[in-house]
Amino acid sequence: MKKSTFFVLSLLLVASLPGFAAINYTITFSGTGASTTVESVIVQNLTKGTTVTVPAGNVLNLNDAPNAVEQMNANDETIRVYTNSVEGKSTVSFFAKQAGSTQINAFNIDGRKIAGITANLQAGMNSFQLSLPKGSFVIQVTGNGYTYSSKMINQSASLSKTEIVYVGAEKQASFKPQKSKSSALGTTTMTYNTGDRLLYTGISGIYSTVVTDVPIAGKTINFDFVACTDVDGNNYKVVKIGTQTWMAENLKTTKYNDGTAIPYVTDNTAWYNLSTPAYCWYNNDSTTYKNTYGVLYNWYAVNTAKLAPTGWHVPTDVEWTTLKNYVIANLDISHSVSKALAATTNWTYSTSYDAIGNNLTRNNSSGFSALPGGYRGGTGNGAFHEGGNSCTWWSSPQHVTDYAWPRGLSYSYYDVYRFEGYSSYQGFSMRCVRD
Repeated sequence: MKKSTFFVLSLLLVASLPGFAAINYTITFSGTGASTTVESVIVQNLTKGTTVTVPAGNVLNLNDAPNAVEQMNANDETIRVYTNSVEGKSTVSFFAKQAGSTQINAFNIDGRKIAGITANLQAGMNSFQLSLPKGSFVIQVTGNGYTYSSKMINQSASLSKTEIVYVGAEKQASFKPQKSKSSALGTTTMTYNTGDRLLYTGISGIYSTVVTDVPIAGKTINFDFVACTDVDGNNYKVVKIGTQTWMAENLKTTKYNDGTAIPYVTDNTAWYNLSTPAYCWYNNDSTTYKNTYGVLYNWYAVNTAKLAPTGWHVPTDVEWTTLKNYVIANLDISHSVSKALAATTNWTYSTSYDAIGNNLTRNNSSGFSALPGGYRGGTGNGAFHEGGNSCTWWSSPQHVTDYAWPRGLSYSYYDVYRFEGYSSYQGFSMRCVRD
């Protein structure tokens, strides 16, 4: 399978004690599988609780200097960005050193490409209009023999759709860049100490893959990009843990994988008395909970065996056990298996040292990124419970017909709990595993 090395992450650990030599690691990123191109990488220092985004081609400098700050060389001699706060639009102008195909991409602060265009340009000054939402962005230009990038802040949302449109070109003579100026991309800096655990999210179009690592030497971090898309068009992050590849976020499809709609039930009494498939959002609020926590499904929806995206399936109890055992045996679990699986945000605080809710920066060494999406159900009603405190996932029926062993995590607990049940009034989340 072809591997395409994409860009270099340069790690410089400056010694903080006398007598220690500076360490200099170089880590390269590559993509395999569904894509060989890495468009950006979100880097989280799980130990310190900090995050930076590395755009395509940028260099990330890791050092132990307490005053390290992110830097970006806007390079005014080769790229310029002008914003219009009234219309919510911006113009990016840059000098194309040679004629040929050029890519212009806009990345948000999470590292996701939100707009892009490829155009065949003439040598000289070229301009494009950007219609972007409100926020901070990195604009990247890659052409024949040149690469530029610049930061921009859009203070008001565009009134039109998000897009990049070619405006036109000026004559080459009208713009002469100073050759003494460097057109190299800037440096993204993150404070780092030996032993810190990093979580990388590699992004390539619709694909997102999570990798965790504790850098101790130069190496290549490869993102195995895997298609994980449901029939609603939702694309999911994935993470490889041992021999398994899991979704790194909860399922949120409202349709079966054959395109049939799953009934949406909001009323508590109706939910409790169901004997047919249904789904809901926590607190019936898709705006707040959909993208973060996904869907809550009842047992009848799970038992159709039609929830998982193509190439994926509802995990069996054995597969959940395999995941747990691998985490315990192979990963730096930071004192408990539950903390290794739980995300570093959104969990309720706990005073128990080994629990998920105690010092969230010690969580998620596996990259599984579990969030406390709560559940629906309970004795005598179909109400919502435990949002922020717990999450529970269905497994497929295995040990007894129509029964499953759901798995879950709690903010105050140190293990992965398992219980027997399938009750129609229970609404749980879903994580799928690759076939």
